[in-house]
Parts: sequence; structure tokens; C-alpha cells
Amino acid sequence: MKKQISDRYEPTSVEPKWISRWEERKSFLPDSNVSPSFTISLPPPNVTGSLHIGHALNHTVQDIITRIERKKGKAALWVPGMDHAGIATQMVVERELAKEGKKRSDFTREEFERKIWDWKEHSGGMIQNQQRLLGESVDWSRQRFTMDEGLSKAVVKVFKSLYDEGLIYRGERIINWCPKTLTAISDLEVEYRETKGKLYHLRYPIVGKPGEYAIVATTRPETLFGDVAIAAHPDDQRYQKFQGAKASLPLTDRTIPILFDSFVDKEFGSGLVKITPAHDANDFEAGQRLGLKPLLVMNPDATLNEHAGKYAGLSRFVARKKIVEDLEAAGLIEKIEDHVHSVGHNSRGGEIIEPYLSLQWFCKMTSLAELAMEAVRSGETEFIPKLWEKTFFEWMNNIRDWCVSRQLWWGHRIPAYHCKNCGHTEVSESSVSTCPKCGSDKVEQDPDVLDTWFSSQLWPFSTLGWPEKTPDFEKFYPTQVLVTGFDIIFFWVARMIMMGKKFTGKSPFAKVIIHGLVRDKEGKKFSKSVGNVVDPLDMMTKYGTDSFRFFLAATLPEARDVLFDESRLDGYRSFCNKIWNSSRFILMNLDEEFRKEDPETLSASDLEPMDQWILHKFDETLSRYEKAYSKFLFFEMASEIYEFVWGDFCDWYIELVKPRIYGKLGPRSQETAKQVLTDVLVRALGLLHPFMPFLTEEIYEAFGDGEFLTRTPFPKSYNVSAENEGVIKTNILQEAVKQIRVQRTENGVPLDKKCKAVLKSGNPLVAASVKDFEVSILQLARLESIQVEENYSAEKTDSVGAFRFGEVILPLAGMIDFEKEKARLEKDLQKAKQEEEKLSAKLENPNFLAKANPDVVEKEKEKLRLLKEKTDSIRKAMEKLS
Repeated sequence: MKKQISDRYEPTSVEPKWISRWEERKSFLPDSNVSPSFTISLPPPNVTGSLHIGHALNHTVQDIITRIERKKGKAALWVPGMDHAGIATQMVVERELAKEGKKRSDFTREEFERKIWDWKEHSGGMIQNQQRLLGESVDWSRQRFTMDEGLSKAVVKVFKSLYDEGLIYRGERIINWCPKTLTAISDLEVEYRETKGKLYHLRYPIVGKPGEYAIVATTRPETLFGDVAIAAHPDDQRYQKFQGAKASLPLTDRTIPILFDSFVDKEFGSGLVKITPAHDANDFEAGQRLGLKPLLVMNPDATLNEHAGKYAGLSRFVARKKIVEDLEAAGLIEKIEDHVHSVGHNSRGGEIIEPYLSLQWFCKMTSLAELAMEAVRSGETEFIPKLWEKTFFEWMNNIRDWCVSRQLWWGHRIPAYHCKNCGHTEVSESSVSTCPKCGSDKVEQDPDVLDTWFSSQLWPFSTLGWPEKTPDFEKFYPTQVLVTGFDIIFFWVARMIMMGKKFTGKSPFAKVIIHGLVRDKEGKKFSKSVGNVVDPLDMMTKYGTDSFRFFLAATLPEARDVLFDESRLDGYRSFCNKIWNSSRFILMNLDEEFRKEDPETLSASDLEPMDQWILHKFDETLSRYEKAYSKFLFFEMASEIYEFVWGDFCDWYIELVKPRIYGKLGPRSQETAKQVLTDVLVRALGLLHPFMPFLTEEIYEAFGDGEFLTRTPFPKSYNVSAENEGVIKTNILQEAVKQIRVQRTENGVPLDKKCKAVLKSGNPLVAASVKDFEVSILQLARLESIQVEENYSAEKTDSVGAFRFGEVILPLAGMIDFEKEKARLEKDLQKAKQEEEKLSAKLENPNFLAKANPDVVEKEKEKLRLLKEKTDSIRKAMEKLS
């Protein structure tokens, strides 16, 4: 075999090599002849910049799953791609143009679209490069973009189908309007923030009744010009006197009726409300019910229009101030109160949203939501963790019609054509140039585009060729798993289920894995303004991609956020080096003639106790790894393989087997040791590979036969029982050595001092284990001697500790200065107690508990638990010395 690896692991040279080789060999293309298939659709990143740490977590989890399923023999397809991201991308490009002193209106629509396509090529290429650097095993030959011709065809087909069914309609409704970007945005894109404001109680004079007023409260006095009525509850006795009355609208020469409707809450405020149908969603519905015509008093840029009289042209907030001053001067303000209320902001840019009456396209959602709910109720789609199903159902049961149109230039143009001659609107999958109703050629396509989520909701099947029944669609749909954050369950996940059920009859995925967000170590969101943003590429360059990927998976708790603590990355880099150095040690001790065999071909007599033990330990690890994977508990999988490789394999087995490797116990024992070492390492690499693809592939190349590790089968069990005598004997060795080490530490026995040990046990296997492993025990525990006695009587100066097979006793007379050691322990105890008291006070502080992220609180609780363990350990050590 005689292959070697370099004396140290260099990620910067290894990673580019394997990125190229995997692609050259088309390692990630699924074999269409293999069954079953396994498909994941990558949540498409927006073409607005680069991948952030949240993407890195999400993509790493998907890659782990895909690599495992590929190794399990499935035709595994991970579909990559990007989202055109509508408003987000248009805003980015407009900001870039602003740097040149230009704006969108300086270009034709076609010219501006070309500018965005140029941006897409630049940004999209950068994102693809980052995905490659992360080691993603996607099939680049099937990469998709939501504005691709095929995906655009699917969008148009779905729009027309929903329109023909009456589920898409056009009408005037109150929508969320952004005066800055001049477009409608969806309810989900509105971010509500607690804002300090004012509640203005306005006096509306009652016509014909001098000195009488209807008192109405509002937070937005600038909308009063759009008032068309005042309403009271029919049962409110206070206002029965206003039956049939009218009120003068302040600052105008208009009068408005006083009406009665049960939608009014008579217990709230004065029990009177003003109805402004063009500027409030609830008022719009009331106006529809009461037959009131809406009156729009704002322009799209949130300046007041001609209906506001002398205030026309003023921006909404300047107008508010001026209107309040004039109302006070006219004696028409009853009172002004400080008022904290929830104000909607555009989540993309932060502009305050204006509820605004507008002609838009809408999609009826109730029947579609029922399809999605049935898919989850029936178990066709399962949320993991299951607790997210409650959130999903709450949203679905309270769903409203979706405003799907956007007043943008970038996106899928709405396939509707309006005749300027007769007013007819034709929705068509192909371009319309002549009105089918009147024959006029004065036909124009609707200027609006569709909400970006309209196209991305089709992603799982449009990327596979739908609406055509392509081979890919037939083989790879529906997909098996979706991995995403909780923040887009309604934006995207729910809509994909709706559309999948509606247009294919099948839910697009069987399982939805919801993971938390990545936050800083204090539990704060990453934010440029806070200055705590972490660039994944910086971490990958500094620590190596495998260390970074392993960190993300190992710190991903179930249903909670990941707290990013860079210090842990250094530990995982050390783990990579440990794997590398151990592999290098094994390779250095294999000669030219060595040929790797399966340990199952070795006779039972060839396998020594330590061999049987490590094979069993691998079996245990594999079983727990598989169990954790079945629940998608990636942190448990990472923990299992970490503990096995670093602990069982490197720290124990390699150390135990060294004399055999060096030929001190004969050639047959040497050969067996080499075979077991090599095979266990290769199988462990198979479990590590989904987490650490570069490092493991590089090491495997030295042991393999030219095949890539990414294409080798998933590791299998050795089927070595826990009851195997060799396993038990090696467990005795390990437990005894661990207990001796603990007692040496607790009693302050220096590492350079060799002491004696006695194992008090009547178990014959204990004596057999000591006989088999005496040299190893003396070396590993730094002992002068060890003996087994069934009836040993401990002296006062002996340290006694329990292990599973009896007691471990260290005679310490003459080994340590008891008084000096007591003083040291007393000092350590006082320091630990001070730290414990300080941390306890912090966790009892209501302010800390109220403000801190739950994950940070849990982290502090864990610190306190460890401190208490430490103080208990010191006390026990002090008791022993006494």
C-alpha cells in the first residue's frame, strides 16, 4: 500500500483539489437507473449578494443528509438554484445606480431589466462559488433560476389556471403600500414595531346641534379627509340621540352621516369610530357592508392629494403636524394622549407602511390552505420538530386573500392584457395583441409583476420540468426532505404544499426540518448595525471548511437557535488535526505489501480483546448515529462520531495497539492490528464524511482503490456483541484506567510520579483483563504496579473509588503531602464557590432573565451546573484526604 499524507493538514490546498475532482467526475449526479430516489430542493438564495452564516447552516444540514442518502445507495439529487427575489433585487440594483447618480426612471423598462440581469450574472456567480467552497454536493447540471424560461412557463400556467377557476381576481382592496418603493407588499413582509405615538381625540360637530360633538380617537389625523361616516354600536344608549344625524367633517365643508353597526366596540374609547374605507382594512370591510364609497386622500408617495384641500402636496407626517395645529386652533381637539402602538414597517428598507386602497391582483387562499392542512393532518407532510405544526395550523386557519401583484419592473410580468378600447382583460399563457372581445389592437400587458413568492412556491416541481411530465419530474418528485428556517414557514413552506397538492396531487415533500437561526454567543441576531456579522468565508479560511461545517452541525440543538462562539471552532480544528495525525500514523506503519481486508474475513482467534472492543464500540457508535439521524438530530450524530474517533479510537485503541503495530507481539498480531486499525478508520471516515467532506476524502484517497469516498456505501456494522469476553475485558481496562486517572487528579498525584494500584474485585474477568493488559495499564495510568485482590483491606491513607467491577484503590502513603494538598484544595474550593455564587445571582436577576435570549440563559445554567459539579468534586477530594 505504502501511501502517505503530508505531515500536517492544509485545508487551503486540499479543498480546491476536491471541489475540482468531484465536478470532473460528476460525483453528485444521481444515477437514473438506481431506485429509490432521494431529492432535496435547495431553498434558493436571493441573487442580492452573498451567502451569510444562516445559509451556511442551512446548506450544511442539507449536504449532510444528501451525502448520507447517496451513500445509502439512493439516487440522491440535490437541486440547486437561485431566486430572482423581486423587490429585494430591484432595490439593490437601484442603490447601485444611485451611486452613479442615476435612477430607475432614467431607463426604459427593458433597459432596467437588462441592468438587473447583469447584476444576476455577477451576484449569482459569486453565490455559486461560495457554495462550492462550502463543499455542497449539489448537481450543478440541474441548476435553476426562478426567471428561467421553463420556470416562467410554469408560473404563467399556474396563474391562468387559478384565474380560470376564480381563485385569482382583480379588485380594489386595502393593501400594505410602501411609499418609498411604490409597491404593494404582502402581509408577511410587514414588520410590526412598538412605536411611541399620540392618540388624538377629535371633535366632530353635530350638524344642527351647536355645542354637541362626536368624539372620535385616531392615531392618523391626516386621514380624516377620507372619512365617509362615523359609527356607533346599535346598543350603545349614549348615542341613540344621533339617530339620523350628520357630523361636520373638521377642516372641510363636508358632512358625513352617523351610522350604527355591530362591528363597533362600544367599550373601546368613546364608543364612536370614524370610517375611512380607503385607508383602513377594517373600515374598508365596514364600508362595503354599509354601502359607503371609499375616498382616497393620498398619492402613492404618501403625500396628500386634492381631496385634502390646502394640505394637498404635503407629506403625511408634515400634514399631520399642520392638521393638528389647525384643529387645536379651531377648538376641535378634545385631548391628546401618549400612545404606544404597533406600526407596520416594510421589512425590506424599514419605511412605514400605509394601508392604501389600490387596484391589485389577489389570490383566494381558503381552499388552497385547506389542501395544505389536510397534507399535514394526514401525515403526508411532517414537520420536525412537530411543535411547528401548531404554528402552521394557526396561520392557515387565519389566512387572508393574498395580494400577488407588485408595482415593480423586475419579476414575472402578470399574464393579463387590458384592452384600452373596451376595457376587457384577457389572461393568457401566450402574448395577446388583439382584443378577443372587440378586435381592437390597443391592447397592453398589465404593468405589474408577481410577488416573488408566487414563483418560488412552485420550486419543488417547476425545477424538475413541470408542467411537462419530464423524466426528472417522474423520478424525483415528490421530494423527501425540505430544510428551512422557521421564519419562512408561511411565506414559502405552506405555499409550496398548497401548490404541490393543487397542481400535482402530491405534497412536494415528506418532511420539513425546521432549524433555528444562527445568533452571536450572547443570543443577539447578526446585524451590520450592531457590528456582529460573521462572514462564513472568513471562518472557513481561518479554521478550514470541515471545522466550520462540523461546528454548525454539532452546535445545532433541536428547536433552538445556534449560538456562534468562535472559540469552539478552534476545538474542531484540533479535531481535524487529530484525525489527520492518527491517519498519518496508521499509514506510516503500513508496508508496501499490505492489502486491506474486511475484518470479518479474519478468524475469531486472530482478533484480540482490544480488537473486539473497538469493533463493538464502532457498532455502538453506528447504532446511535443512525438513531439520531432518523430524528435529524445532527448535534447528536456529531457528538457520537466525535467521541468515538477522538476517544475510543485515537486515545484508547491506537495507544493500546502500538506494541502490536511495532511487531512486539509477533507478525500475526501485527497484521491483525493493522487490518483492524485500517478498516475501523475507513468506516469512521464514512460516518465523518457528510460533516467533513474534504478532510475525509483526502485521507480516504490514501487507503482507497481509486473510488471517491463520497460514492462508497454507507458503513455497516461488525456485529460484535457487548457480551463478547474481549469487549468486557477491555471495558475493565478502560474503566480502571479512567478511575485511576480521576483519583490521581483528585488527590494531586503529579504526572511524573508512579504509584501503585489495587483492583478489589472477585470477578475473574478483572484478573484476566489485568493479566492481558498489564503493560498497557501501567503505561496509560502511570503506575509502578497493579494487582487484583478480592479481600483487600484499605488503609487510612488509601484513595478508594468505585468502578463497575469493584473498587479501585491507590495506596498514597508517602506519595503526597496531605497538608499541602488540603490547602490547595481549600483554595480551589473558595474560588469555585465565589464563581458559583456570582453566577447564581445572575440567574436569579429578573432583569437578566427577561432580556437575555433563552439560549444564553441555558448556557449560563449549564455553566452553573458544571461549577457545582466542580465544587462537589473538590469537597469529595477533601473528604478523602481527611
